[in-house]
Amino acid sequence: MSSTEAKIFACSQSMELAQKIANEYGQPLGRVEIQRFADGEFRPSFKESIRGRRVFIIGSTFSPTDNLMEMLLMIDAAKRASAMHINAVIPYFGWARQDRKDEPRVPIAAKLVASILETAGATRVVTMDLHADPIQGFFEIPVDHLYSSAMFIPHIESLNLDNLVIASPDMGGAKRAYAYAKYLKTDVAICYKQRLKANEVSFMELIGNVEGKNVIFVDDLIDTGRTLVKAANLMLERGAKSVRAAITHPILSGNAVELIENSPLEELIVTDSIPLKTLSNKIKVLTCAPLFADVMHNIHSHRSISKKFIM
Repeated sequence: MSSTEAKIFACSQSMELAQKIANEYGQPLGRVEIQRFADGEFRPSFKESIRGRRVFIIGSTFSPTDNLMEMLLMIDAAKRASAMHINAVIPYFGWARQDRKDEPRVPIAAKLVASILETAGATRVVTMDLHADPIQGFFEIPVDHLYSSAMFIPHIESLNLDNLVIASPDMGGAKRAYAYAKYLKTDVAICYKQRLKANEVSFMELIGNVEGKNVIFVDDLIDTGRTLVKAANLMLERGAKSVRAAITHPILSGNAVELIENSPLEELIVTDSIPLKTLSNKIKVLTCAPLFADVMHNIHSHRSISKKFIM
């Protein structure tokens, strides 16, 4: 057990979630002040001593890029203030969709972000449902990769749906769908899709039988919502009784919320890794605060967190 109390700080974009995590952890958020300049530049500063302490800095790195920059500046400030352990708690790890060189002359942004987090001074990263599991290997520091199934599975079980099928809206999510299906003892359906360009699906086909079934899609993120809505329509065309979705990170760009509201989806279940810009009766938010607070306690007291990685 560590004899020195850890300190928890929030980036401004994740203040609400950080407050929930701090409440679950059992201590108040540390004091941070952000000075903003006329040209948009900003400077965070810690308003209490963190010398020799373990600090947890909570902030999802969704758009705009200022959110990533704020995390980096806070890590750098903590390093220069002589914090002993600097844990970047990033519920949503942005830029993760660029995880490989899939065409000529493009960057691997996820690797770049990993490198700059380390350069800034992070000694550990705690995150949830990365877009691709191998991103953990981009780091030379420990990465704790948590799963939203800890929140989603109890909710799915509470629905008491018969003839349940777990589905993935694309081939890339097949592993996740099979993991849920194995735990829930259900069948699996997969949507095969082709894209003309980013966020635009040109073709989609179904692998599996959904006739008379209650379908629940599982995925790591929802951006424009077009793929999910197209997949939901396909499921109903193939005889599904109902369609829901459990998706970890609600990016919900543009008119995504309106698209979801006008879709045949009965419910979209998300976490609060990213704050919702627009509320909707169709969107149910489950908090990930207890999961992160529990893991942070275990990290600080040097206890195992291996059970948190099991679906």
